[in-house]
Order: sequence, then structure tokens, then C-alpha cells
Amino acid sequence: MPPGFFISGLRCVLEFLTMSVAPSFIVRKAAVLGAGVMGAQIAAHLVNANVEALLFELPAKEGDPNGNVLKAIDNLGKLEPSPLAVARKAAMIRPANYDQHLDLLKECDVVIEAISERMDWKTDLYRKVAPHLGENSIFASNTSGLSINTLAQAFPENLRHRFCGVHFFNPPRYMHLVELIACDRTDPALLDDLEKFLVTTLGKGVIRAKDTPNFIANRVGVFSMLATIHHAQQFSLGFDVVDALTGPLIGRPRSATFRTADVVGLDTFAHVVRTMADTLPDDPWHQYYAIPAWLKKLIDEGALGQKTKRGVYQKVGKDIQVLDVASGSYRLSAGAADEQLVEILKNKNASEKFTQLHASNHPQAQFLWSIFRDSFHYCAVHLGDIASSARDLDLAIRWGFGWDQGPFEIWQAAGWSQVAQWIADDIKAGKTLVATPLPAWVTEAGRSGVHGPQGSYSPSSKANVARSTLPVYQRQLFPDGLLGEPVQYGTTIFETDAVRCWHTGDDIAIVSFKSKMHAIGDDVLDGVLQAIDAAERNCAALVIWQTEPPFSVGANLKKTPAGGGQPGKPSAAGKLFRQFKRAAQSAVLQAARALNVADQLMAGKLAEVEHLVEQFQFTTQQLKYSMVPTVAAVDGFAFGGGCEFIMHCDRAVATLESYIGLVEVGVGLLPAGGGCKEFALRAAQEAKGGDPFPFLRKYFEAVATAQVGRSAEHAREIGYLRPTDRIVMNRFELLTIAKAEARMLAEAGYRPPLRPRDIPVLGRSAAATIKVYMTNMLEGKFISEHDYLIGSKIAEVMCGGDVEAGSLVDEQWLLDLERRCFMELLATQKTQDRIEHMLKSGKPLRN
Repeated sequence: MPPGFFISGLRCVLEFLTMSVAPSFIVRKAAVLGAGVMGAQIAAHLVNANVEALLFELPAKEGDPNGNVLKAIDNLGKLEPSPLAVARKAAMIRPANYDQHLDLLKECDVVIEAISERMDWKTDLYRKVAPHLGENSIFASNTSGLSINTLAQAFPENLRHRFCGVHFFNPPRYMHLVELIACDRTDPALLDDLEKFLVTTLGKGVIRAKDTPNFIANRVGVFSMLATIHHAQQFSLGFDVVDALTGPLIGRPRSATFRTADVVGLDTFAHVVRTMADTLPDDPWHQYYAIPAWLKKLIDEGALGQKTKRGVYQKVGKDIQVLDVASGSYRLSAGAADEQLVEILKNKNASEKFTQLHASNHPQAQFLWSIFRDSFHYCAVHLGDIASSARDLDLAIRWGFGWDQGPFEIWQAAGWSQVAQWIADDIKAGKTLVATPLPAWVTEAGRSGVHGPQGSYSPSSKANVARSTLPVYQRQLFPDGLLGEPVQYGTTIFETDAVRCWHTGDDIAIVSFKSKMHAIGDDVLDGVLQAIDAAERNCAALVIWQTEPPFSVGANLKKTPAGGGQPGKPSAAGKLFRQFKRAAQSAVLQAARALNVADQLMAGKLAEVEHLVEQFQFTTQQLKYSMVPTVAAVDGFAFGGGCEFIMHCDRAVATLESYIGLVEVGVGLLPAGGGCKEFALRAAQEAKGGDPFPFLRKYFEAVATAQVGRSAEHAREIGYLRPTDRIVMNRFELLTIAKAEARMLAEAGYRPPLRPRDIPVLGRSAAATIKVYMTNMLEGKFISEHDYLIGSKIAEVMCGGDVEAGSLVDEQWLLDLERRCFMELLATQKTQDRIEHMLKSGKPLRN
């Protein structure tokens, strides 16, 4: 072999070793500059996602130099809803200050600036930190609307390719939207890397926004609020009436308009408005970018909304009062929507609804038509300036402001051409805020909307454009859908009135419930058993996944018609935040509705109820001992029987915003679908031959107090989720991860666990110990006599009944105990009163 061969080969090896290979983008550590409300909460969400986070603030003038940032971290635990998935996460945020710790920035892959919205303050900070950034660090500003290109000028030119805007919405844990804004020099590949991090690691919905004032969501959302304020005055409507009209009645959050302003902060709202006024002098709507006198007066008085406990609203004792502009004082908030208008708004046919709204002479109807019209008008005129497509605008409003549908979706559903004609007529008649005509593309021949099978309309392309093709979106089998986008949930294996079993072209079976709120009745149980059988015969695994949240509100002991939960597009992620604020009460209320046994009790059908409980237990056991792996893909509420389904599957994959709990005690019952049995079994296993009582007591308290996990992480701390269960950040990636988990179990040669026949239980002595604890609670009047009875029954089941300590039982023994104690409680008048009271009032009864 010629000598030259070896030299040539060596040269090839050296060239390969020294060639420039772009490293994969991994965020090992991140820093947040600014420990104010937003900065501290962004840091909190970073540690929620297990990203090591540094939080910087100015050094304290006295004491510990990190005093300011430590106070901000401490305040995280006082905020509701909590920015932290679990309280212990606060300790994982590393405090830092600008005087001592700038050198730590070199270790950070992402640095997010989140200080006050002052251009001069931000640029001064950029100049200070720029020399300390790592060689490949991405630096992003969390500005809500300042120019990214102007901010970039504060960086040395050789660093500008690593600068961009990344606008989180408040509160960062719950709001799905993040706007990503490039400057002229931003490296496109860097932006793609950051988008992947935001989507998968932090669980966000990313919209690429143009560098225009207030970007997309704030631009449109704040204009909508300004138009609402204008028309409230025009039609002489009180702020409380406006909020009654502009909340859930029209598919928007309960905070509606003026409550939203209070939550955001009246000073913050005013700042965004001023940004629009200062930077958009040529905007046709410029004259409306102004702060009303009443709002300026509130701000001058320090009444900034929720954070100062006074704004448009204030609470006096138990009364909610609202500002009355005419008198300048507060009055009792009692505004309501007109009953006839409510009936119009209930119409599910959007075209008919808008036709009636447009034709009505009622001031409230004309007010609503006016705010819809002006929103449509504004979005059509500005779409090409502020967004790449109608999709981006609609999703930005849905994810950032919590609307059920974006402005263009509402317009399209109402009848595009007809609404466009009405808008044009109002422009001609001088009824609109400005006389600017609709863009020509709006009235193109054949146009029936902006969303369709080919994508969403883009003014720059003059055509419909498809969704992003970035690899990260391949993880979303069913992304958040828009009106007009066809959605086909796989291929049906079988379908009943209660469930649909299907697949996505592989051998993983998926079962989805069709019952209202995905409640579990005998028809759903039959469907799940059929799905297990189908999976065992023809598939590698079974996943329980709902096409929209919740996962399940629990067992439905009264068979109700299927319907309200038909597979459809996932609801807006912003709803999770609104739901979470009412999670504790909703948990009990939904349990009462699901456990709707009032009719059976009146009819004396207790035997039917007991049969259903037995069927439920059989189904959960089949999930646990199926010959194929079973995976619960959890998002949103999972109460009662829904929680028990999760506990019996081989694996759970849950989104962070999953609220899981056994809540039956709220209506005077105990979990009887295997939940108490599973906790007794887990306590025995975790004791590893030692004393199970400390483990059992923890689980007893969770069941006896109807504890609901405030996040999937919290549910794992309680014990509803196991250490082996997965938590994912992005709900639109949930099904992909659940299927991957099922595939992994199957590929590993899955076999179900062996049925335990020798479970050691603590018996009557441990139950007596728990009862002593409850006796103290009873004597201190912390619980009622009926609470004591319920707790005693739970203790009896979880301790294994009237047996000696250390007795060995099997699962069926514990299941029989569950069922017997459940029926004994159900037969009591006080439990029946609790069920009836909850169903009628939506509130728990202490009797």
C-alpha cells in the first residue's frame, strides 16, 4: 500500500476533527435581570421547568447585598395563583446582584432582561452587562412594546445578532403566549433555537411578531379595551354592566374589561396606551390612544387596581364596589346583561347571533356590535403591519388575552361577507371610530374568511400560508386549531355514544371520552373495557387522552347523555389560568355533579349505585393489569374517578397545569374506585418492611381533606402521581410524549405487575390512632360530627378494616371495604344533604 495513502488518510481525520460543527443549543442555565413582578415570575417559571435560574436585582443599600432579590423570591410564595409549581421551587432560584455577580452571566445560555419599561434604563443596563455575556449567550428583552431595533443599538455591533425580544404575558406560568421579536441583525438560527426552548421546555405558544409598537397581542387587545371604554361612555353603560357583557357571554375571560385592567394594573395599562400614543402618530385611530380623565385620576391617587386593592373596583367588607364616573365615587357593583340579549348571545349559530345583534336597537346590543365592529375594522387595517398572518393575530389574542376565538375567527364564523358589508355601511354612515376603508383583500371575490385548509391569510404573501415547519412543531400532533382548519383525530377503531377508540396510523390505541366534562358513567366504563380488549388483541399499548381538557371530573353515578365533550379543537390555553383560580371549589362542585345520585336516592336505587361502583373498581383493576401498557395523558382537572384512573394506569404523563385530586369527601363520600386501596398499597410498599404509618397518614390526610394538586408537581408531592410519572410543559405535546412513554414500555417487553396477595395493613389500632387525632379536631370544632364519620370510614378502609396490625390482605379485600364504606356513607341523610346542597348551590355544606 503506498505511503501516500496513510498521509492522505491522516489528513482526512485531522480535517474531520477540526471542522466547524455548530453545537446543538442546550439551555443549562438562564438569568433574569430584574426582580420585579414579571422578572421574578419568569425566574419562577424557569425553575418550574427545571432550568437553573439566576435572578438579578440592584444590591440592597443595607444588610445582605442580595436583600432586594431575596425579598422578591420570598414574595413569590404570597402570590395567588402561585407562580411556583411547588413552594420548594423558590429555593432553586439563585439570587444575584449587579455589583457582585455579573461574572456569572458567562455561564448562562439565555439572559432575559425584565426591568421597568424605560428605554434609558434598559439601554444603560445593556451596556453594563454586555461585556459579561457568554460567547454564545442569547440576550432577550421582555419588553411589552418598546422597539427591539432601538434597544439593540445599546449593544456592541458584534453582539446584536444574539439579541431579540421575548415578551411573556402575565402571569408567565399560566399565560400560554410568548411573542418573539427579531431585530434587523438577529441570527435566524438563534431565533429558531430560542423558539424550540420556549415551546418545549417552557411550554409556551410562540408567535413571531414584527417590531412594531406593543407588537401583536397588546396592540390589538389594548385597542379593544380602549374601544370598549369609548363605547361604554357613548351608550352610558356602567363599568360593571360592561364587564357583565364582555366576559364569558362573548367568549372572553371572567375578568372581562375593567376587571382585567385592575388585574394588569391601571398604571401598566396606561403605560401601554402611552407607548401607542407616542410611537404611532400616523395611526388612523391615534386620537383614541389616550388616558381618560377618570383613569388618570385613579392613577394619580395611587389606586392602581388589584395590587393596591383599589382601582375601577374595590372591596368594602364583603361588598364589591365599582367606580361611578358620573359621581366620581364608588357604588355597589350589581350590573347585569339584559335577559333578551343573553338569549341572543346563547345562540350557537354565529351568523344568526350577529344578525340579531346588528339589528337590535337595545343599547347593550348596539354596544356589543360596536366593539366587535371596531375590533374587526382595526385588525383588518393593521394586519399587514403588525403580523405575518391572520393566524398569528388570532392566536396571539387567544393565548395572550384568553379569548375563546380570535377577532378574525369571530368575524369568519359570523359570516365574512355580510359582516364586511355592515362594517363598510357603518364607515360610510360615520358610525365607526375612523373613516379608513377596509383593505381591498377583505372584499375580494369569493372570500369567505381568512382561515382554511391551506392555512391563514397573509397580506404580504397575498395568499393563505401554512403553519411553521420548524421541527419542534412535529411534536404537536394536534396543535391549537383555528376555525376553518379541518381536524381529523386519527382513524377510528370503534366508537360508541360514550367513547371513541382510535389511532394515528400506528399500533398505539387512544381512547377519548365523549361525555360532558368527561365524566365516567357505566357507558364510559364499558367503552374503556372495550378499548382495553381491542388494545390487547391488536395494539401495543393504550393511551387515555381527551381532545380537550379536562381529563375527567370523575365518576358519574347517574347515566347522562353523551354530548358536551365531543372531540373538537383544544380550548384556549388561557382558560387554565381562569379555571385554576377556582380550582378548589370547582373540584368539589364537579365531584358533586359527577356523583349525581340524588335521583337514584329518591327512587331507592342504591343497588344500582353499588353495581356501578363495583363496575368502576373492575375497570380500574383492568387498567392496572392489562396485558398491554396503559398510559393516562392528563391535562386540566382530574377529580375523583378521573384521578383513580390515573393512579391505576402503568404510567401518567401530565401537563404542569393538571389539577388532580380525590375530592369525594366534599360531598360526604370516600373514593371507591380503588383510590383508597392504591394509597394503602403504596404506603405498604414505600415502608419497605418498616412502619407504614407515616406514609399512610400522609395519604389519609390527602383523601380526608380532598386535597387537590395545584400543579402536576404538587400532585406528585401529594402522591396522586408517582416518581416515575412524567410532567410535560406544553399541553400540545402531551399526546406525543404519552405515546412515546407507552411505546417505551411496550418495547421493553411489558408485562403487568403481579397481583399482590400479601399486603400488610395497620388494622384497627392504626385506625383508632387516626380517630384520636380526628377527635381533637372535632372537640376543637375544626370538623363536624359527619366529617368525623367520613374520616373514620376512610381510616377504616386504608388501615385494612377490623383486623390486627400486620395482617396480610389482598387488593380485593380493600376494594370490598371501599365499596361497603362508600355505600354506608351514601345511605346517611347528611351525605345526601351534602350532595343535594352542592348540586343546588355549588357550595359545600358543613353539616
